[in-house]
Amino acid sequence: MGEADQVRARVAFRGHVQGVGFRYTARHVAASHAVTGFVRNEPDGSVLLVAEGTRGEVGAFVDAVAAELAPYIREREVWWEEATGEFDGFGIRHGW
Repeated sequence: MGEADQVRARVAFRGHVQGVGFRYTARHVAASHAVTGFVRNEPDGSVLLVAEGTRGEVGAFVDAVAAELAPYIREREVWWEEATGEFDGFGIRHGW
């Protein structure tokens, strides 16, 4: 698998997604997927998740996060982009 096989998903989760352990759950779910990136709270009350890996792995990761936190999510919006390879692992970011 080469760099060209890697993608990035930027996902905005909206609903009651802050203050419910969303970021920690996403980090936990990431440990069982071959993804890198981060999750952080946004000033508008949403949560931004950025993940890189193969399209299948990133898609499975995003779906797993959404399934785990479904009671809190009203909407998710996904933007697919080219991967940059800038991440070493998956973590929680603070601030914006």
